[in-house]
Amino acid sequence: MKRLGDLLNALPQAYQVLGDIETAITSEITENAAEVQPGGIFVARPGLSADGHAYIPQAIARGAAAIVGEKEIADLSVPYVRAANAQEAIGYLAAAYHDYPSRKLVVIGVTGTDGKTTTSTLIHSILQAASGGKAGLISTISAQVGDAALDTGLHVTTPGAPQIQALLARMLTNGMQYAMLEMTSHGLAQGRLNGVDLDAAALTNVTHEHLDYHGTWEAYREAKARMFAMLGQAYRKPHQAKIAVINGDDPSADYFAAFAADKRVRYGLHGNSDIYATDILYHPGYTQFVLHEGGKANGVIHLPLVGRFNVLNALAAISMARALGLQRETIERGLLAVTAVSGRMERIDEGQAFLALVDFAHTPNALKNALETAREMVSSGGRVIAVFGSAGLRDREKRRMMAEVSAQLADISVFTAEDPRTESLDGILEIMAKAAESKGGVEGKTFIRVPDRGQALYQAAQMARAGDVLIACGKGHEQSMCFGTIEYAWDDREALRAALQGTPLATLPTAINAG
Repeated sequence: MKRLGDLLNALPQAYQVLGDIETAITSEITENAAEVQPGGIFVARPGLSADGHAYIPQAIARGAAAIVGEKEIADLSVPYVRAANAQEAIGYLAAAYHDYPSRKLVVIGVTGTDGKTTTSTLIHSILQAASGGKAGLISTISAQVGDAALDTGLHVTTPGAPQIQALLARMLTNGMQYAMLEMTSHGLAQGRLNGVDLDAAALTNVTHEHLDYHGTWEAYREAKARMFAMLGQAYRKPHQAKIAVINGDDPSADYFAAFAADKRVRYGLHGNSDIYATDILYHPGYTQFVLHEGGKANGVIHLPLVGRFNVLNALAAISMARALGLQRETIERGLLAVTAVSGRMERIDEGQAFLALVDFAHTPNALKNALETAREMVSSGGRVIAVFGSAGLRDREKRRMMAEVSAQLADISVFTAEDPRTESLDGILEIMAKAAESKGGVEGKTFIRVPDRGQALYQAAQMARAGDVLIACGKGHEQSMCFGTIEYAWDDREALRAALQGTPLATLPTAINAG
């Protein structure tokens, strides 16, 4: 059992309390009034569409033992804690409730625009090899906590702060030694990682993404940088150095390297990094390269993943493992164990004469990488056929940029639905078509518009012939697609299988698709 005062001691910000700080807290912290359990704390915060303070009566009716909020409120029947920023407080309160689980684990974070999930997966696999299976993982795809693999949610990369702390606590209970966390700019900016005592941080890259939320590229980069700032703010564990691993090829490398750390390692594809690769050979089913450490060649690495961008992801994982003191043989075993990452250049084989792939590429840079890799995989005379869209109510500039990338790198582009939400899908596709034309694209020849995503995949499959590469981008592992305000079940891998079998899956009625 915890006392309210015990949890409040974890807050780095000022607060005021009305009520008894000796109040017993026997259930989880939550920001969802409908999830309050008797004895728990409800955190009321202003949101984009609703104000949590309006749900305080509901939370108390459900048995909340205390309320944390930002507004001046009197005469509640339970203790009320007024904080300057309730959203920032949630993670610290949840960490204290679970007895600070991250202080008893070696915690590694990965952030970046692209490559976070693959890099996190590679590091996790190496840590599994090093620890005999005692490494946990929280990523876009799932949370692996030692006794189960759990879904982390639809369109969510970083779970909420209470869920993160509960997952870390479960890892600890299950005997984990390491925790690998994929950290998004949203999760960092919203304080969902607060209360996580980080030991090592890795950056993949910072390119154009999420400007709809962050406003400017500088604010987006600053959100990513919160992870590196956490190194200096976190609890220092005995005999564990604070480690920063940075993509030396990224233009922001010096910006991230300026944050305090005991060890800094830069990786890249050029000799000015601490760890880099040369003599890269791309094969249809794997990649190999010569690894250089400290300016000296250190043997050949075989990676069961394809593409230049995955070489960078592997270098990030190798750099992190080296900084953690792991041996070369352990690193190689971990890398070789990752033969595929869900929804990342994932092959779909229904006996067709061409290569079919599903990839999560949903940013201009990721799409560029995916199409360049697809080009390396076509047979002589083969074509790259790309199927993708651009999300509604998100960074609008991406629509133009992604269509331009595809017009330049794909032979045929099929523009289609990709979470249009409440925006007009036809309007989104019109912007993409104009952008493709600006780069020499010709509608009906080098690109087409097919609003229904199932039909788009089917038409692309009908176009494809022996030697081609058909790649569906943007959805990857995701299990839903949003039309209006509703998430409908959708899996690109199932839809592509159906298309290859000759039976297209319908996305939604045409009237909804057209928006």
